[in-house]
Formats: sequence, structure tokens, C-alpha cells
Amino acid sequence: MNAKRSDKIATGVLYAVSGTIVLILAALLLYILVRGVPHISWEFLTAPSKAYQEGGGIGIQLFNSFYLLLITMIISFPISLGAGIYLSEYAKKNWLTDVIRTSIEILSSLPSVVVGLFGFLVFVIQFGYGFSIISGALALTFFNLPLLTRNVEESLRAIHYTQREAGLALGLSRWETVLRIVVPEATPGILTGIILSSGRIFGEAAALIYTAGQSAPALDFSNWNPLSVSSPISIFRQAETLAVHIWKINTEGTMPDGAAVSAGASAVLIIAVLLFNFAARAVGKRLYKKMTSA
Repeated sequence: MNAKRSDKIATGVLYAVSGTIVLILAALLLYILVRGVPHISWEFLTAPSKAYQEGGGIGIQLFNSFYLLLITMIISFPISLGAGIYLSEYAKKNWLTDVIRTSIEILSSLPSVVVGLFGFLVFVIQFGYGFSIISGALALTFFNLPLLTRNVEESLRAIHYTQREAGLALGLSRWETVLRIVVPEATPGILTGIILSSGRIFGEAAALIYTAGQSAPALDFSNWNPLSVSSPISIFRQAETLAVHIWKINTEGTMPDGAAVSAGASAVLIIAVLLFNFAARAVGKRLYKKMTSA
């Protein structure tokens, strides 16, 4: 068998494996959407859930998912940005930076259940925050930091060194060069990473079962007191998210129409995650074209 024929066979095998994986994923997504989309309506998206009667919605769970995502990103993004800038622009090649990068790799491979148990022991019990949004957000910060930090670091490293030299030649300090030249140039990659990590957080369930809680108390949207447990902006209230709600429906079986609600909620979750991914690609491409044409 000559080398050219071997190459064609290997290429065909790789294409077959890739096609099989794509077909399996497409079939799974199609199955979830076909079962769930017919149950989606405006009332379903806005009405509160019902435990022992039919006709419940996912309004509070959907709001909790977006609000928890917002709090998590407010906490994790500044830390990730600072860590990424340090590792990319200031950290020297030594054992300390090697340990930091190895730790980031280890954290990124941790199962979300382990992160949830860590958050339960530290934030829920030790810090006394109980099952709350802040406990869930802090746990998801540990879950999100490795991915976001690596994304920021790689986006900054992708900027050519001549950009840094140009800033220094113009009399800018090293920090001013990073802040005014390097970070703006890396914005498309950083923003893409933020949106992708947002989709990952939005669909997370295991870590939140142990930290944010498994109940969704009724919210009073006229009450904006952050210390009130019925206030939608309170970070000290329990907050069952959409992913946790799906898990709860399928484990407890207290809803007469649980199968329909679960199918609809799953479809909404899949659509939201897909939108996060498509938005990341669209925003990244648009910003890149805008910056290259400027």
C-alpha cells in the first residue's frame, strides 16, 4: 500500500468519525427541540412554576438563570482579566508561573459536582450565606475562572509584539501600552470568550444544586430592596435556575404535566446556549472586521 492511498484511507476514516459525531449531536438537538418547542409560549416563559397542578411555566427560573449569570460575570471577569494580563504581559518564565498555569489546567478539568460540593462546604456552611444567589455565583466563579483566564491570556498573546513596541516607542509606559493598545486589540477574542463562558454558566446545574438551592420563591418585581428575600435583585435569596428546574422535575415527579414542562424547559435551555454560541461567533467576526478595516 503506497503512501498516497494510506493518506486517502486515513482521511476518509477521519471524515467518517467526524460526520458520525456531528450526526449524533444534531440528532440529539433535533430530538430535544422537536419535543420541546411546541410547548413554548409567552405564558410558559413568563408564568411561575406549579408543583402539584398543570399549567406551570418557567418565568422565575429563567429570570434566576440570567440574574445568576450576571452576578457571576461581574465577579469573575475582572479577576480573569487581571490574571490574564499578568500571565501574558508581566509573568516571567519560572516555576511560579508554571504552577499557576498547571493549577488553572487542573481547575478547568474539575467536575462541576466537585465545585458544587466545595461551594456548599465553604460558602453555604462556612461563610453562612446559605442557599443563595451569592453562594451559587461564587461557586460558579471558581468554575468559570480557568476557562476565562486562559481565554484572556491567549487573546492577549495573539497580539503581535510590534503593537507593544509601537506603544513603547510613542512614549507610553508598559501599563499604558497594555491598557490602550493590547487590550483593545484583543477585545474580539476576549468578548467571544465571555459569551462562550456565559453559555456554559447558563446551562450549569450540578454546582448550583448544592449552592443556589432547589426552590424558586415568588418574586415581587415592585420590591427593589436588595435585603428582602422577595426582591428580584436580592443576592441572598434562593434561586432555582432553569437547568436545576429540569433536573428537579425529572427526579421528584410532582408535576402532572412534568414531561411537557421538562421538554419545553430543555428546549429553551438548548436555544439559549445555541444563541450564546452563535452570538459569540457573530460578535467576534464583526469586531474583527471593524478593527481590520479601520
